[in-house]
Amino acid sequence: MIKQRSQTLLIWFQLWDILTMSGAWIMAYFIRFSSYLPITKEQPPFEQCLYNLPAVAIAVVPAFRLAKAYEVQRLNRLREDIWSVIKGTLFTVFIVMGIGFYTQDPYVSRGAMSLFAALGFLGVIFTRRLSWWGVHFLRSRGYNPTFSVVVGTGRVARKTASALRRATWMGIRNVGFIENNPTRWSSDLDILGTIDDLPNLIHQYKISHVFIALPMNRFHEARKVFDVLSQEMVEVRLLADLPALTGFSLRMSILDGMPMLGLRETPHYGANIIIKRVMDIVISSIFLIVISPLLIFVALLVKFTSKGPVFYRQERCGLNGKSFQMLKFRTMRPDAEKETGPVWTKQNDERKTTIGNFLRKTSIDELPQFINVVLGHMSIVGPRPERPVFIEKFRKTVPNYMIRHSVKCGITGWAQVNGWRGNTSLRRRVQFDLYYITHWNPWFDIKIMLMTVWNGFLHRNAY
Repeated sequence: MIKQRSQTLLIWFQLWDILTMSGAWIMAYFIRFSSYLPITKEQPPFEQCLYNLPAVAIAVVPAFRLAKAYEVQRLNRLREDIWSVIKGTLFTVFIVMGIGFYTQDPYVSRGAMSLFAALGFLGVIFTRRLSWWGVHFLRSRGYNPTFSVVVGTGRVARKTASALRRATWMGIRNVGFIENNPTRWSSDLDILGTIDDLPNLIHQYKISHVFIALPMNRFHEARKVFDVLSQEMVEVRLLADLPALTGFSLRMSILDGMPMLGLRETPHYGANIIIKRVMDIVISSIFLIVISPLLIFVALLVKFTSKGPVFYRQERCGLNGKSFQMLKFRTMRPDAEKETGPVWTKQNDERKTTIGNFLRKTSIDELPQFINVVLGHMSIVGPRPERPVFIEKFRKTVPNYMIRHSVKCGITGWAQVNGWRGNTSLRRRVQFDLYYITHWNPWFDIKIMLMTVWNGFLHRNAY
């Protein structure tokens, strides 16, 4: 629902979109036909560019409306703006090209049209974010507020209220809670009434937003909220108490007109897999070339200071639980597990070789795993791989442990850069791994890589 004040903001966006796209059209002409770029055909006069300017201005609003770029709401996010502006810009370009083709316009330049699309996108994004920054600044100072209530008083309801208090830029002020079954656990909250009282409370407090934040065993009450509010003009949002059960990001999709909520989906799919794989190959290849003298030197040290192979190959489980041979510089005797069987290493382990303790302390023994990355067994960043014998134990005792195998394992990870490595809490490590899987994006990988370098390879739990 877009209220009158949002209509003003909508007109503001439309005006700036027209001015920005028109400016991009003119700038594209001067950049394309400047002395810095080669011109293979006769340069069209500037008058032809101006002749098409009204068509550009007229095409902008319907094109961006078709791209749903004018759905103004307080929870607007940058990525939603970017996607809608990309579509709006492309629709504008196609409309202008279609008009030019139909009228047989002599002003045809692929270079200028490409520049127009690029400049238009950048310009609209800039003006949009600048406008939103101004709106958020004013809202955080108390201008143009709207009011909300939260249905429920449990953990999710309290978290919703806290989030609204922190996100002052939205300008949404929570006036209280709605609860049919108040208990001693909710005695400290401002309970305004029950669900049946909602219509009166909406008019009394001028409520514009209703947040339903009920636990799963009370979801049947959400239908009652919708029925009670059927005659009211308010925005209603449902906050599902599900992340604790899934460990994954939630995704909404449509199946034959029915909304479908994905509970166990990973962000590592489609183009994301390609981006991550390209990053792994490029960075690992460059890194292996740079450190090749160090690898050769360490290999010689391992070879001449103890009997046995230079590399230690150990079976680990990676993506989808598929096993592979992980490479490390050997740091223990070849028969280290002959008597003990598979066990985790411990501090001051007597099985380590002379140089093995140093290699483990500095994490140099892990460097050959970049070869596993190039081969596709691992990624640079991801949950650390574990041995099958331990996985069979952990999957029964650690909640959501197997979700770690929905992505490629890594040399370093979010858990490791936060200190959860070696003989530390496995449950906490899994929690950090699940956070990484849920919130993954390429920039998050780069952040973890930089944190790994910044914090150094030395760690008190590396042994």
